Amino acid sequence: MSLTRKAYRAAILHSIADPAVVGIEASYEYFEDGLLVTESGQISAIGHACELLASLPADIQVTHYQDALITPGFIDTHIHLPQTGMVGAYGEQLLDWLNTYTFPCESQFANKAHAEEVAGIFIKELLRNGTTTALVFGSVHPQSVDSFFEAARTLDLRMIAGKVMMDRNAPDYLTDTAESSYVDSKALIERWHGKGRLHYAVTPRFAPTSTPEQLTLAGQLLSEYPDLYMQTHISENLQEVEWVKELFPDRKGYLDVYDHYKLLGERSVFAHGVHLCDDECARLAETGSAIAFCPTSNFFLGSGLFNLPMAEKHNLNVGLGTDIGGGTSFSLLQTLNEAYKAMQLQGARLSPFKSLYLATLGGARALRLEDKIGTLQPGTDADFLVLDYNATPLLGYRLKQAKSIAETLFVLMTLGDDRTVLQTYAAGNLVHQR
Repeated sequence: MSLTRKAYRAAILHSIADPAVVGIEASYEYFEDGLLVTESGQISAIGHACELLASLPADIQVTHYQDALITPGFIDTHIHLPQTGMVGAYGEQLLDWLNTYTFPCESQFANKAHAEEVAGIFIKELLRNGTTTALVFGSVHPQSVDSFFEAARTLDLRMIAGKVMMDRNAPDYLTDTAESSYVDSKALIERWHGKGRLHYAVTPRFAPTSTPEQLTLAGQLLSEYPDLYMQTHISENLQEVEWVKELFPDRKGYLDVYDHYKLLGERSVFAHGVHLCDDECARLAETGSAIAFCPTSNFFLGSGLFNLPMAEKHNLNVGLGTDIGGGTSFSLLQTLNEAYKAMQLQGARLSPFKSLYLATLGGARALRLEDKIGTLQPGTDADFLVLDYNATPLLGYRLKQAKSIAETLFVLMTLGDDRTVLQTYAAGNLVHQR
């Protein structure tokens, strides 16, 4: 027997396709009494317990959960490490919020000890909330990314991060230069990209804080290392959209700025996209780029409502983002609670199975990692969660009334939060126990 082979028995649910494309019934697999088998950090089998148990060696360790649901680990496609200390900052919309709260908070990351402390807190919060992969903004300081990757590598997590590139329209204490951002990013890429389960993302903060020279060099990095990620913000706030038009009068719109500097592509993720037009959605889809839908921060900062049906019409890849610290919770369950409301306000429906897709396989597809994460298919990484039906008295009582897995899932996404996550596994290792 392999000492690394283990089995987990509970109700099991995972997305296998986008409900918007194949319909709800064909979009998921559900095993009411399921078994998940892992070996050497990967999933080796999934199915009905009554069928799989007989095929296992007698001495294999089987962990049996009562009143629980196993799902893939959640994937957060937009979050800021340096904003952990300013979550829930009062009273501003995007641009004033950046100047009043965000930039001063990020300035503390010049101190390596501070960066290490926050990286530890940040990763614990991700895992406590069931997030096993995140696309992470560092600060402008390279040590913010070093500290994050060092902590993530220790736990063998699949994480993506990058140093912010920002050479204008920010305080002097927080800007780099076009050249230094290129040199620093390149050093981080050489040090971390592809090490273990870590990936690097070229990270211009957003068009207004980068000069044309810096955006040119960001595009150059992507051409030099073809499997890198690129992350930035787009069309979050109407004032921001107007500012971009003033700063880049030669471009036909916000997306065209990024397109001009060769920042669109299959591993490019643009956060928010609240005020995109049809043509921009079409262009994002055509280039294989993705959007990170961040409903919690869109509500909190008064930015607006993301038009998911428009994105679906164009077959645009969409993942889910908590956007800490504009967002107010590390929990993707709570983020889905807000996503549902964002759709309701637009007269649209967000089914629980589409929600599950956004938090797992949709995020994996946005990151081009669907062969590794986002499902529980054999051969993928053993990144999974155990969700506790009795996490709170209200949740336990409410779920006793649930008559289907659809209802159960929706209640978990409406009433659930970090307390719902009983255990988090990454590469087959237990990395959080409530």
